[in-house]
Amino acid sequence: MTRPHHAERFTAARWEEMWAGKTQPQTTLAHPYLASELAGLTRGTALDAGCGAGAEAVWLAERGWQVTGADVSPTALAIAASRARAAEVEVDWVEADLTTWAPERPADLVTTFYAHPDADQIEFYRRLAEWVTVGGTLLIVGHLHRHDDGAHAHRRAEPPEETTATADRITAQLPADRWRIEAAFEGSRTVPAGGGEERLLHDVVVRATRLAPS
Repeated sequence: MTRPHHAERFTAARWEEMWAGKTQPQTTLAHPYLASELAGLTRGTALDAGCGAGAEAVWLAERGWQVTGADVSPTALAIAASRARAAEVEVDWVEADLTTWAPERPADLVTTFYAHPDADQIEFYRRLAEWVTVGGTLLIVGHLHRHDDGAHAHRRAEPPEETTATADRITAQLPADRWRIEAAFEGSRTVPAGGGEERLLHDVVVRATRLAPS
């Protein structure tokens, strides 16, 4: 897919710039879809792709998963490591460009939350799917770009359109002979934005179980 001429470049330098100055462990909560979508899964190995400050990776480790958190930003990983130490859990942190790096072995669970690589978003999701072991779970949570001008538009921070994908586009990359779609939906929620304000987010969520190798 050709990158639009107006597209934002989510390079390693761009992510490092975004994290610059944020040197303390973050207090933000882990993503709510972790609890709702992973309930009942048997704990095993987990890879959080684009882990950022580590909220989700630490949440998984606290619940018995053997977690690797991978991100392109060394500053984000330093914050994540501080968070893990504060929580007294072990996570294997890996600095990596997820468009070229791959884990040594597949994981029982591969998650990603709002990761925007310097590459086509759908191709990135296809790449992550290859890292899931047979019988394992893929959980994708991404931003969903909306064009509507509803009453809450003033509270919405739209992500760049090229960084988003619909549930249908994502599930189309997971063939029925190799994947079972467990959940695929789009929704909206509000999150604190500081100063007593709230921000409206549109999410796309896909959870799938790998049935067979490629």
